Amino acid sequence: MKILTIVRHGKSSWNHDVNDLDRPLKKRGIVDVIRVSKEYVSLGLIPETVFSSPAKRAFETCNIFLNSKEFSYIKVKVFQQLYDFAGNNLINFVKSIDDKYQHVMIFGHNYAMTNFVNTYGDMFIDNLPTSGLAVFEFDIEHWKDLKHGKTITLLLPKDLR
Repeated sequence: MKILTIVRHGKSSWNHDVNDLDRPLKKRGIVDVIRVSKEYVSLGLIPETVFSSPAKRAFETCNIFLNSKEFSYIKVKVFQQLYDFAGNNLINFVKSIDDKYQHVMIFGHNYAMTNFVNTYGDMFIDNLPTSGLAVFEFDIEHWKDLKHGKTITLLLPKDLR
């Protein structure tokens, strides 16, 4: 059994003259990520390892989660291929995860995140919003055998306001 938690980065600010990789979170994004991270931690679904896109907004979202004492032992690993909007890189990345991990967490971007939810989970959503989180359970022993699984948690910031 494998568990995967995916998180779409928080709402980012377009008020900075920076390239897309360097766009930071805006205040509302930070507030929403804090809400979602607190709710997630309360569920006790703490991963063994965490992976993030190198984009500033994804990494900042990740660091908000990592500031929780429950995450204090985890070091984030950043991978360029998670700076993915279409979804193929995300799927290939998941299939390449080391099998020593039973539960992993990934911070990334849309459309890749919504596509993953709808392709591999059992709940359809129109859009995984910014700061949205989904947890999946897969009846597999090896990540390379990724197949349709069960969506066990879906946390949306609007539901926590």
